Amino acid sequence: MSKHKKDKQKDDKNLKKENEEIKSETLENEELDSEMVDDSDTKIAELEMQVKELQEKVLRKAAEFENYKRRTENDQFNLLNYAAESFITKLLPIVDDFERSMDHIDDLENSNSVKDGIKLVYEKLQKLLDEQGVKKMQTKGEPFNVDYHDALMQRKDDSVPPHTVLEEIESGYLYRDKVIRHAKVIVSEESSDDNNSVSNQNSSESENEN
Repeated sequence: MSKHKKDKQKDDKNLKKENEEIKSETLENEELDSEMVDDSDTKIAELEMQVKELQEKVLRKAAEFENYKRRTENDQFNLLNYAAESFITKLLPIVDDFERSMDHIDDLENSNSVKDGIKLVYEKLQKLLDEQGVKKMQTKGEPFNVDYHDALMQRKDDSVPPHTVLEEIESGYLYRDKVIRHAKVIVSEESSDDNNSVSNQNSSESENEN
């Protein structure tokens, strides 16, 4: 066999080998690309699942907050509309006592017992008001105070200092430290001596000025 022919066969073998290597490498690359595509699809599916789960959580939280908001609004509504319920419930037994006393108010034979019953009911009512922080003002004999008293009229009375509460027409009440109803009272006028003293003082001041 000639040398040229041998070299040709050798080249053919090398070329065939190279082709096989290229083909093998191509197949490996294709498999690798296929695996990468599969991995990407898997990761995308996982991310989509996570997004879906987060969306569901957000929707649940939004629903829970809406329910909480609705309950809070209902609680506030009930608090405003039924704030006095506890006090009224405590007041009802006293109303019952009054009704029982009224049933016997025309019974002359039991007049003393009726009076005692009404007095007892009044004491229970005062105790209830006291427990709620409601205090009745003590006004008679006190100096007139516009923060607590509402003067309906004045009356001359030299036995007390001017502007002294002589009589209480309607009781005043405090709720804790707040005036919830001013007492309606009659107040003493300035005495004639005080008026003369003021007049003499004014006259004296006028003469000094002259």
